[in-house]
Amino acid sequence: MTTLTPSVLVNVPTHMTIEEFDRYSTLPENVDRRLEWHEGEVWELVSTDRSSNVGGMLSGYLTFFVSAHRLGITTGADGGYIVNGSRYIPDGAYIRIDRKAAAKLVSGYTSVAPDLAIEAISPSDRVTQIKKKIRNYLAAGTVVWLVDPEDYTIDVYTPGSVVQSLTLENNDTLDGGALLPGFSVALTDIFAQLILLAEAQSAHDPQ
Repeated sequence: MTTLTPSVLVNVPTHMTIEEFDRYSTLPENVDRRLEWHEGEVWELVSTDRSSNVGGMLSGYLTFFVSAHRLGITTGADGGYIVNGSRYIPDGAYIRIDRKAAAKLVSGYTSVAPDLAIEAISPSDRVTQIKKKIRNYLAAGTVVWLVDPEDYTIDVYTPGSVVQSLTLENNDTLDGGALLPGFSVALTDIFAQLILLAEAQSAHDPQ
């Protein structure tokens, strides 16, 4: 995992009650902001081109598989969920169709946790934030794919199981496990565009 710098909140109170947050997040000037709430803390998510790219790439593979097998609903980087009371907006997510059909929308957030969450690390994230979110996801029964676009790694967190660490260096492949049997994509495909960019930058600025 990369070393992360503190998040910077722009004109956002850093602490609120959940009632205050639900009102604040639905104000017209805030509906397009990626705001999360955890145990009274308010986080605004600021992505980078690298984290946005890899989150979008992996979400695309996930969406294609889920749609092809008619399994449920996927969301991108603006889909919010209530996870053990907290409000999270993962970079991508999947929720089974029966759970989504029974869920409600609360101030723009799906009332239940997703079955799978994709979290792509960006420099604005804090290590403490990531650890809190993963613990909360696991407690809610959510599988987490934690993607590091700088180190080209993916850590797979599954409730009740040890963490599985995948690396581009080892030519690893990400699979869907028991949740999504049959899903499989190589890390070389997930990070393909970032690899292409690195090659172009290296050719443009040789050492």
